[in-house]
Amino acid sequence: MKTSGVNPVPSRSLKVTVTVITAGDTIDAEAVAVPVSAGASVPDALPGVDLAALARAGFTPKVGKALAFPSSEQPVQVAVGVGDAGALTVAAVRNAAAAFARAVPQDTRLAARVPDGGLDVADLAAAIVEGVLLARYGFSLKSASGGTRPVESLVLVAEPGTEDAVRAGAARGLATARAGMLGRDLAACPAGLLTASRMAEVAIAVGAESGLKVEVHDRRALIELGCGGLLGVNKGSVEEPRMIVLTYTPAGEPGGHLALVGKGIMYDSGGIALKPADLSHSQMKNDMTGAGDILAAMSALAELGCPHTVTGYLMCTDNMPSGSAMQLGDVLTMRGGKTVEVLNTDAEGRLVMADALVLATELGVDAIVDIATLTGACLRTLGEEVAGLMSNDDDLAAQVSAAGDAVDEPVWRLPLIRSYRAELDSDIADLKNLGGPNAGSITAGLFLEEFVDGVPWAHLDIAGTAQSSAARNWTNRGPTAFGSRLLLQLSLAFTPPGR
Repeated sequence: MKTSGVNPVPSRSLKVTVTVITAGDTIDAEAVAVPVSAGASVPDALPGVDLAALARAGFTPKVGKALAFPSSEQPVQVAVGVGDAGALTVAAVRNAAAAFARAVPQDTRLAARVPDGGLDVADLAAAIVEGVLLARYGFSLKSASGGTRPVESLVLVAEPGTEDAVRAGAARGLATARAGMLGRDLAACPAGLLTASRMAEVAIAVGAESGLKVEVHDRRALIELGCGGLLGVNKGSVEEPRMIVLTYTPAGEPGGHLALVGKGIMYDSGGIALKPADLSHSQMKNDMTGAGDILAAMSALAELGCPHTVTGYLMCTDNMPSGSAMQLGDVLTMRGGKTVEVLNTDAEGRLVMADALVLATELGVDAIVDIATLTGACLRTLGEEVAGLMSNDDDLAAQVSAAGDAVDEPVWRLPLIRSYRAELDSDIADLKNLGGPNAGSITAGLFLEEFVDGVPWAHLDIAGTAQSSAARNWTNRGPTAFGSRLLLQLSLAFTPPGR
């Protein structure tokens, strides 16, 4: 570790309490959300105000709009748009909760009512907790506090008879929000603070708190395992690589066994194929988002009672240029014996993950899902809000897509066009690590598929979604940890394909 003294995961020390009360009870909060629906009367909590008056103040009852009414008395009332009450969705509630939290950036004790009618109140409670906490949490290394403050307490006001369901949903939302915050911490932490070896230390600490078995493989162990992809990418670095294997085992008989494989490039300079000297370099600390997402997701499996065995592979190294770095034209021998000709050292993520994909197949899992900030082509195709999905199994692809929809981390399935596989043919090795100038996301997926030996497999390309250029709903500007909550949801609801 190059720099010490800074906690790379400050969310682990953040203390947040969520309390459920019944409508009519006294609310102990600094700010209270007052939902305002389109076409409906303004609630009595905002006396003397109608929709026309709110409109003159710049507020409309659309989801994502919020207006705080300053007051010397507590609590402050915040008008929060929820759109058409008859068309309310869980995602809309999450977004509305985020808007509420952003409208009072200095208030740390908040309260919101859980609507009752038409939707599962537990899901709504979870969404409110997620929206509030994720919108207000950010990673900061500033020496002085200021700006937005993290939420310390959240009161959920439940309708009579729904309190137990709201408590269950609130507990789930708190667990998933904490996973999302941990994922953001890891992706946002500068590479000088979060090296591969430091990532292993964090995984050991998180695993001890979360009931995970953690195995750390150093360079010597990786040589014995024949992980030529991870070792090859690491050749130019002064920092040792680490393969971190996380295992969650349920208390009872497992319903299935899911493997998660994450790209953990702690910093990606491009290697010998150096990236241009622009802002993309400063963002390359988040090239380990896939590995961070897996650690974050698995940190909540025991708390939420996941009924399946889940094994996570975090393939961690930086990709640096030096006199010992991997060269264009090198041939690497991967775990399992396949050889890969390296045509571009900046196409390194697929190399480190290939080793883990083989190891997962050897473990005999029911399915494999890998996640990586893999290709700029996916960013160009789908932008910042939707991740790319490729799969060799329709059932597994549907489960991944459903998980993304459930947590509002959407994916779009791209085809694995078989004729494009020829672009990976090499004259001297089994395959090349780069295809032609077009369809880069698809040829990257085809490369990874070469290492799964027919096991049901899905690939998530989060190159676009891992970084947000602006605050959007419950996502903040900067590293997003997109995929943390998706993988958690997938693990909880997983069904082995074909059963």
